[in-house]
Amino acid sequence: MNKTAVVTGAGSGVGRAIALKLARHDWRVAIVGRRAETLQETIRLASPHPSRLTPHVCDVGDPDAVAAMGKQVLAELGTVEVLVNSAGTNVPRRALEVLSLEDFHAMMATNLNGAYYCVQAFLPQMRARGSGTIINVVSDAGKQASPKAGPGYVASKFGLAGLTQSINAEERARGIRACAIFPGDIDTPLLERRPQPPDEAARQRMLRAEDVAECAWLCINLPSRALVEEILIRPR
Repeated sequence: MNKTAVVTGAGSGVGRAIALKLARHDWRVAIVGRRAETLQETIRLASPHPSRLTPHVCDVGDPDAVAAMGKQVLAELGTVEVLVNSAGTNVPRRALEVLSLEDFHAMMATNLNGAYYCVQAFLPQMRARGSGTIINVVSDAGKQASPKAGPGYVASKFGLAGLTQSINAEERARGIRACAIFPGDIDTPLLERRPQPPDEAARQRMLRAEDVAECAWLCINLPSRALVEEILIRPR
């Protein structure tokens, strides 16, 4: 396997955990995020092998920025075997009664459109090579709507689940596989965007970003003949 990967949302949370997992197993990883400082922190955490991570500041909701990032990554890595779409966001004012149109569009841009743009940036070279794994970090809100998540987030995550299914429906004959990971509550910085962020006791009962990274690692390392289409993981 060509051990090269792109991980979005790699400046924190699940994206960071997956990028670090890959780096520790000798993968070369292009890490993508909006803020240079958080990407540099991810690189620092990759010690003693920080050179395996290369930062790419990019707003995945911007199609032109993603296209430029994709070209730069492919110039650096040659090919990309694994794409992990982990970038995601939510807003405090998320209920139907208060959700603004601007916030709704911002969530769709990052959570759904951004994943689509990244897929289109790296899928052609996967097709040409006849192999590739795409992992979309969804949410259990992409299985069942809840007031906790809000309609904008829910709609974007249901869409991301559908995108994953579409990739498998159209591309599996070309040697490409996609997995949707549906985590329940995870103790990540995104919790701070809830209308009422959970306290420390509640966080202790949640999943860790590393738990989701283990799910991604499983999907990546399965033999090419095997495809895990979905993983639903929740706190015990």
